Amino acid sequence: MTANSTETSPWIRRYSPVTDARARLLCLPHAGGSAPFYLPFARALAPDVDVLTVQYPGRQDRRHEPCIDSITDLADSLTGEVLPWADRPLAIFGHSMGAMIAFELALRLERQGTQPLVVFASGRRAPSRRRENAAPVHLLDEKSMIAELRSLSGTDARVFEDEDLLRMVLPAIRSDYKAAETYRYVPGPRLAAPVHAHVGTDDAKATLDEVRAWADHTDGGFELHTHPGGHFYLTDQMSSVAAAVSRQISVLLL
Repeated sequence: MTANSTETSPWIRRYSPVTDARARLLCLPHAGGSAPFYLPFARALAPDVDVLTVQYPGRQDRRHEPCIDSITDLADSLTGEVLPWADRPLAIFGHSMGAMIAFELALRLERQGTQPLVVFASGRRAPSRRRENAAPVHLLDEKSMIAELRSLSGTDARVFEDEDLLRMVLPAIRSDYKAAETYRYVPGPRLAAPVHAHVGTDDAKATLDEVRAWADHTDGGFELHTHPGGHFYLTDQMSSVAAAVSRQISVLLL
């Protein structure tokens, strides 16, 4: 299978195709997120990087498909979809829940002989850093879950104003939170690929100490990059993060 034959994959979106780019970047959304979240990335990184974004089942054009409420199952499902795109250097970027999927996906790709150029882990503590006392959001009632989503500022405010739309997206959000909150890191081989972590300095969901622990999960080198903002710093800092990612990919291609 070639990359060109995957254009109809339900998993992969390619908003600004760059056929002759030196590298590709696969972007994985946060819990409750969807592929268009990374549209600014695709536009900012073209024409140097060909950006692919993942659309999880259970939302938007895939809303009639069953959600997948397991990080490892999501990574398993994605591996075969992503491998055809690794015909050139492939970097992976995941925010929050997406960072966990990025890590598990990278492990699977490496087991199959495909080493990512770099894994960008955004807004997420290291896989081995688990908060035992955190109350599971996926078990909250609808009112409490909506309050939690509002507090994180990662969901379009218009969603909360449309009751029908909110009712439509909540099952996918609950499924994603279950995937993130029930994930348990299983000690094993470290990544050969380097890990570059990006995080907001005021992120209560991922402290700097928890993010630095990503260094324990790679033999390829680790870098920490901080940005102003909280858990969804990326929403406001998308352009500057895209520029940093572009520079980091360029350095790794040398």
